[in-house]
Amino acid sequence: MARAAVLVLIVLLAANVWGGRRQLSVRRDAEGQLELVEGWVDGALVTADFNNTINTTGWSFLKIIGPTDVGDDMALAKAAGMAEGAATADLMLMHWKNTLAGFCSKESALCDKVTAFIRANQQFMEESVAKYSESDPFWYQVQLFLAQLEGLVDGYTSTGLEPLTIQQLFLMQISGDLDALQSALSDSGEVGDKVIGAGKCSALVKLLPDHSELFVSHDTWEEYQSMLRIYKLYDLRFSTAGNIAEVVPGHRVSFSSYPGMLLSGDDFYQLSSKLVTTETTFGNSNPALWKYVTPETVFEGIRNVAANRLATSGEEWCRYFSNYNSGTYNNQWMVVDYKLFERGQSSLQDGLLWVLEQLPGKIVMEDQTDMLRTKSYWPSFNIPYYPNIFNESGFAAMEKKYGTWFSWDMSPRAQIFARNHSHVTDMTSMVSLMRYNNFQHDPLSRCNCTPPYSGENAISARSDLNPPDGKYPFGALGHRYHGGTDNKATSSALMEDGSSLGCVATSGPTHRQQPPFQWSTSGYSPKPLGHPDKWEFYPVNLSWDS
Repeated sequence: MARAAVLVLIVLLAANVWGGRRQLSVRRDAEGQLELVEGWVDGALVTADFNNTINTTGWSFLKIIGPTDVGDDMALAKAAGMAEGAATADLMLMHWKNTLAGFCSKESALCDKVTAFIRANQQFMEESVAKYSESDPFWYQVQLFLAQLEGLVDGYTSTGLEPLTIQQLFLMQISGDLDALQSALSDSGEVGDKVIGAGKCSALVKLLPDHSELFVSHDTWEEYQSMLRIYKLYDLRFSTAGNIAEVVPGHRVSFSSYPGMLLSGDDFYQLSSKLVTTETTFGNSNPALWKYVTPETVFEGIRNVAANRLATSGEEWCRYFSNYNSGTYNNQWMVVDYKLFERGQSSLQDGLLWVLEQLPGKIVMEDQTDMLRTKSYWPSFNIPYYPNIFNESGFAAMEKKYGTWFSWDMSPRAQIFARNHSHVTDMTSMVSLMRYNNFQHDPLSRCNCTPPYSGENAISARSDLNPPDGKYPFGALGHRYHGGTDNKATSSALMEDGSSLGCVATSGPTHRQQPPFQWSTSGYSPKPLGHPDKWEFYPVNLSWDS
């Protein structure tokens, strides 16, 4: 990187140590090298607009905008990474320290296995990119992702902050895969401190009875240390493949994300192809399947980035995503194709909702539009729907051991969704349902526990409110600094033009029926870097055109 660019960014970061707005461009210098400059510049390869409003909204916002025509894809990818790395560097460092800095510190032998696996996987991807990227759209998008990651490192490094290496930032990209990867490589077949039944996310696809609207909404469930959030828009007109000068259908993507991540991780994506893709995680509790986890695969997040860019339909998205199944970060994916939905139309077109479930060595995917026709909703709550996935993942054994809490149709969230989905009449009531947690009074939140209920048994969990000295049959129901850390919701009206990609986004643990979460009174110490103390934030109406 040019020395002038480094100096410019050090000055910029000195003026914006925390909070406020940063605008950056990446252009070519006189020698044709990429350089970072402050502000918006005509003819730039990429422009970035970053606005940190976490203390007022719970979110920061980042726009990465490229040129309107197909150009030098590799330069565009690297420039996009550079702009993001420089603009969000302080949050990247804080998020790393809050979440991953101590990764693998407990078991050095297992950490060595994970590191060796990741290096072998990177070598496999590099070799496959060299062989196939010129003509294979999937591998071409993998190549561009890796170039964007290189740019992210360069942009971050230009600020002069404490170093983060490309290996550390790659670890951030695959953070969702790490639990499964550690289990696959562990001698026991599972991570030693794994919480039994730990949930990650709730989601709902809801059709109004008169077909006047179709909503898609997602709650992230995560450890509270992760709540340093950035909502992002990338508009990067990459080619579909190295020898095809055709813009990818999903060139414009809006997604909830984190500092230093080139993907969502939650996952919730809205695309210019008018697809919305989202998931909830069910994991894998069957050690016999870990033999299918090998380095000759592509980690989950990179596969979903490629599928998001290339697909024009739900079925096509599932086909792309199924390539080189890693068997890690095993999820139920929902893909809604808003091109196939017409408000007020009495019938629904096939292909409107595709649902995919992944395990090591196995993927099942089907058109589930009939579920919307017959029941008007599709719920998702960390339990597999397809019987063979349910059985092979270990859920059947868990249900036999612990009861209906692990059942697809009788678990607490399944029953709450079944009871309450008909209350949804508009966006406000959709968000209200997705932020619902009345666990002390809702009979569906009760458990064989002391006290006889759990903050985990709700659409948006608040496990921090479970007493530390309570008694619970398994770990997920007990006291943890874990719960629903956000909500995102969109509709056909907000997705209509495929440009504004509007949504309603709420950051932080729910406080609709519960008190706001506050670090200083929580008993947790020390407070994670960069976090507001009190998480009492309200829905933000997000439209990228405005």
